[in-house]
Amino acid sequence: MPQATETPRTAVPQEIDVVIVGAGFGGMYMLHRLRGLGLSAIVFDTAGGVGGTWYWNRYPGARCDVESMQYSYSFSEQLQQEWQWSEVFAGQPEILRYANHVADRLDLRRDMRFETRVTEAVFDEATRRWSVRTDRGDAIRATYCVMATGCLSAARMPDFAGLASFKGSTYHTGHWPHEGVDFSGLRVGVIGTGSSAIQSIPVIAAQAAHVTVFQRTPNFSIPSRNGPMPDAYAQSWKDDYIARRAEARASRNGILAYPNDQPAIDTAEPERSAIYEQRWASGGTTFMAAFNDLIFNQASNDTAAEFVRGKIRQMVKDPARAELLAPTSHPIGTKRICVDTDYYLTYNRANVDLVDVRDAPIEAVTPDGLRVGGKDHAFDAIVFATGFDAMTGALTRMGIVGRGGETLAEKWQAGPRSYLGLMTSGFPNLFMITGPGSPSVLSNMMVSIEQHVDWISDCLAHLAKRRVDCMEPSLAAENDWVRHVNDVADTTLYPRAASWYMGANIAGKPRVFMPYIGGVGAYRQTCEEIAANGYHGFELTGPAKVAVAAE
Repeated sequence: MPQATETPRTAVPQEIDVVIVGAGFGGMYMLHRLRGLGLSAIVFDTAGGVGGTWYWNRYPGARCDVESMQYSYSFSEQLQQEWQWSEVFAGQPEILRYANHVADRLDLRRDMRFETRVTEAVFDEATRRWSVRTDRGDAIRATYCVMATGCLSAARMPDFAGLASFKGSTYHTGHWPHEGVDFSGLRVGVIGTGSSAIQSIPVIAAQAAHVTVFQRTPNFSIPSRNGPMPDAYAQSWKDDYIARRAEARASRNGILAYPNDQPAIDTAEPERSAIYEQRWASGGTTFMAAFNDLIFNQASNDTAAEFVRGKIRQMVKDPARAELLAPTSHPIGTKRICVDTDYYLTYNRANVDLVDVRDAPIEAVTPDGLRVGGKDHAFDAIVFATGFDAMTGALTRMGIVGRGGETLAEKWQAGPRSYLGLMTSGFPNLFMITGPGSPSVLSNMMVSIEQHVDWISDCLAHLAKRRVDCMEPSLAAENDWVRHVNDVADTTLYPRAASWYMGANIAGKPRVFMPYIGGVGAYRQTCEEIAANGYHGFELTGPAKVAVAAE
């Protein structure tokens, strides 16, 4: 696989049109579109290559929860037709190969600088330019900054007492060693039961001498039913990509889930159970499309949740352990539903233990392992599947400074604020790809990434045509959007879960529902209408600081 570090690092220009932070799927497509506009751009990334989250998340079993045929770029028919996925749900290595394939086909690396961290981005009000600095000593001035930092890129390591004293090896699923880890013969402790844990535990348990899982909150997981990609299925997509992509863009979450447009609560129990059985047998996150009211109606949601709990009880032989694994603290789907391969069955293995830490929390890391509820557990290795400072962490840690010297971290101290999840007032010419306040993590990220990149690209073309060099949302428009995001969230069951959607996994982080749940299709229409209306809600000014009227 080509790596940017194989050749000497070329110089970074001091002046450029656009700085892009992040070389994942958002940053890659953004660079491609900017080239098409004739704008100069450079991409910075801390990684050693492209791929974003798929560069870092190399833990055992890492896999996408969106079908391969839908988790790919749609902007190039050539890319769509030439790439062949080997599995229905692609694993991390294959997705990373796809990212590198795209980088090669589009010759993206020449405008990328890897193993480089942006340490600050400061807006100069006098010159209306961004001053960007990196930990490699780069100093660059740009008209625009585009943050393609990803929603799950700031790994969260718990601050357990004694962490440095542990004599064994520690790993975080979000920063897995690229050479892999051999757990053969080892006693392994896994902290967390979120998506990365649910994917990795079965693989680790098949290799290690013993695995102990420490669970605070159980999660709902649906079997993926993954397998080799059927040639006929792949071809059916390639023959109909235009129509299917259009349908996905107009859907609620950017995934063709073939939703059942009837409420669970009004469906007779035998028929309802049969529909759940059919979705369970099909596998994947489309289980939540079994009925149209599962995220709105608690009584309906209860029927789906109890169905899955029943499946857990069937799969896990130990009744007490099954009850520990059966979620009861949140409605199903209000935390991102997981997909798995043999997760629950893994708890039937003789070399796997489950420890509930909700009432008896982890007290400390000891030289030999963990102390939990007054009991010591000895390990050779500890895996932290403890998630991320989602959606905002990568941005607030970067040292972004807007008008009047206000940092983004200061502005978002009470929770992220944006207009459309694309920009935030007081930070002119700073764009975010899939930022808070947009569908982002509630959607097929590829669909949302492309929509944002296309919108930003069209916007920059509009600004150039109008000779406008400064753009930011008005505070009033931002306030209205933040209110709308919250109002829509409150019509659903989502805020009832202490999820990372709410920032609940980070101590001291404000409890605010961060993504927009109004739907990918509805959101896209809103963005298009705002652009067509002269970018209503945005303040566009030229070099002479004269307001530009809407067309």
